[in-house]
Amino acid sequence: MKTIGLVGGMSWESSAVYYRLLNEGVEERLGGLTSAKSVLASVDFAEVTALQQAERWDEVAEILAEAGRGVERAGADFLLLCTTAFHRVADQVEAAIDIPLVHLADVVAEASTEQRLDTVGLIGTSFAMSRTFFTDRIASHGLKVVLPEERHFETLNRIIYSELVHGKVVDDSRREVVQIVEELWDAGAGGVILGCTELELLVRQADVEIPVLGCTTLHVQAALDLALAD
Repeated sequence: MKTIGLVGGMSWESSAVYYRLLNEGVEERLGGLTSAKSVLASVDFAEVTALQQAERWDEVAEILAEAGRGVERAGADFLLLCTTAFHRVADQVEAAIDIPLVHLADVVAEASTEQRLDTVGLIGTSFAMSRTFFTDRIASHGLKVVLPEERHFETLNRIIYSELVHGKVVDDSRREVVQIVEELWDAGAGGVILGCTELELLVRQADVEIPVLGCTTLHVQAALDLALAD
C-alpha cells in the first residue's frame, strides 16, 4: 500500500472527513484490521483565509508548498490538497514537490465523464464560483460548467463559513442548498458538483434527484485507487 499525503486544515472539519473516509475505504476494500497509510500536514485555516482575502497568493502558495514538502519528507507517495478554494495555487504546490499531486478538478471531471455527463453544475464558496481556476480545469476535460445565479453566492458562503466549517449542519440551510441545486438542474446541469469539501456534510444524494458529485468522496476514491494499485 502506498502512503497517501494530505494537506488539510482548510477546514479541519473536512480534513477529518477525508481521514475517516480513507480508512473506511481501505477497510471496505481489504478487510480485517487494515487502515490507510497516510501523512497529514494541517495548516491554520484563519491564516491562509486572511491571505486569500488579501489576494496574497504567493504567500498562500508557500505555506501549502512547505506543508506539501513536509508530507513528502515524511514518506508520502502522492499528495492531496484537502480543499477546493486553495487549488488556486495547486500548480505552485505541485512544482514544489517531487511526488504527484492528485488535482481535485481532474478527479471530479473524470467522474462526470464516467457518468456520461456533458454539463455539470458547481456549488461552493463564492471565491471558487466567481474565479475560473477550478471551472476552467473542469472545462478542459470537455465539460460545460453551470453556476448558480450570483444572488446565491452569499447564501452559500454563509452556510459554509458560519456553519459547516464549525461542524454545524442546519436543516434550513440544507433546504436552501437543495433549492439552488434544483435551479441548476433546471438550467441544464446533468449532475451537480459539491465544490466545497464541507458541503458533503450537508447535502447527500438522497436529498436531490440530480446526480451528486461529492468532491471529498471522489478525491478519496481516487487516492485509494492509487494507494492500492499494484
